[in-house]
Amino acid sequence: MTADTVAPLAFQPAQRVRAIGVSEILRITDNANALKRAGRPVIVLGAGEPDFDTPQNVREAAVRAIGRGDTRYTVLDGSPAMKAAVQLKFKRDNALDFALDEISVSAGAKQVIFNALMASLNPGDEVILPAPYWTSYADIVQICGGVPVPVACTGENGFRLDATQLEAAITPRTRWLFINSPSNPTGAAYSAAQLKPLCEVLLRHPQVWALADDIYEHILYDGLAFATPVAVEPRLRERTLTINGVSKAYAMTGWRVGYGAGPRALIAAMAVVQSQTTSCPSSISQAAAIEALTGPQDIVAERCADFQARRDFVVAALNRAPGLHCRVPEGAFYTFASCVGVLGKRTRGGALLQTDSDFCRYLLQDFEVAVVPGSVFGLAPYFRISYATSMAQLEEACARIIAACAALE
Repeated sequence: MTADTVAPLAFQPAQRVRAIGVSEILRITDNANALKRAGRPVIVLGAGEPDFDTPQNVREAAVRAIGRGDTRYTVLDGSPAMKAAVQLKFKRDNALDFALDEISVSAGAKQVIFNALMASLNPGDEVILPAPYWTSYADIVQICGGVPVPVACTGENGFRLDATQLEAAITPRTRWLFINSPSNPTGAAYSAAQLKPLCEVLLRHPQVWALADDIYEHILYDGLAFATPVAVEPRLRERTLTINGVSKAYAMTGWRVGYGAGPRALIAAMAVVQSQTTSCPSSISQAAAIEALTGPQDIVAERCADFQARRDFVVAALNRAPGLHCRVPEGAFYTFASCVGVLGKRTRGGALLQTDSDFCRYLLQDFEVAVVPGSVFGLAPYFRISYATSMAQLEEACARIIAACAALE
């Protein structure tokens, strides 16, 4: 290096991402998969992805779209046909009427959330997140300049937010309340009667908008009727964004199609954000999603029944493990079990388990089962299992977990 050469500065990430990393769930899953590639028989119960294939009729619709040459850009926030399919879905499933310009289609429900917050948050605006919550919620809020406000919702209350907690969390800076039902990570769901008091609080605070993440709508058990805020309280329609997608119910995670419906002004602002990020969703994926939403729906209920059988098995197995306790989730494909009863114990190697992360690390290293600690979702000491995998894998994983708990001293 000569005297007049200036050494390059090291890369400095933008302030908005310095405190945020790649999803902890993905990191845990990647570590577990690396162990599998190294030859260890690890069972991964981390990812929230159905193990079923995308339905045949949906795949065929995508092939037909390719054959027709439907491979160009569509309208920015969803083709007219795609928006019409979403419109039909809301009318059929939720008795909600939305105009096409009240609907936005994006590359997954996560992008719908990002677009909404980027379009609406000013620096310092607060977003109430009932905890435990999907990890990306808090990170997206921060990237968009907002402040996540977690509110702990314990197992004693079914991991659900109550009206008193919501009232106490609202400040003059509160802009959004997130409601995810059924929930990731707990599987907890709100009935219409349980949502009504929350809606009444929101009616008293007109500056607060509601974001309803309904992505697990069709994975609901024991005959529980699905409820979403706008259907429960129509007076909130002009400040509610209702989000859904095809990833979970139709096993289309890789197709990347999500959608939201809400007030025209918000939808238009979200289109501005999308125009400068991804532009339109994939034309082929939209063709597939149209078939998913408008085609035969029988397979959704059939797969939900399979998930319920898996839920019943996993909950019963976890409750047989010394030191663990698991409530019965109402929906989604997750259990969120307390591991407080194993903390303070030692492994046979002498390691002291002090946190839920310690317990999950022990399960992976000593018994080759990958699960996610509750602290990742904002509430400890718990751990999440995704039972969106085969019954054979679940049987083996649960046997290992029971053995792991029994081996503690």
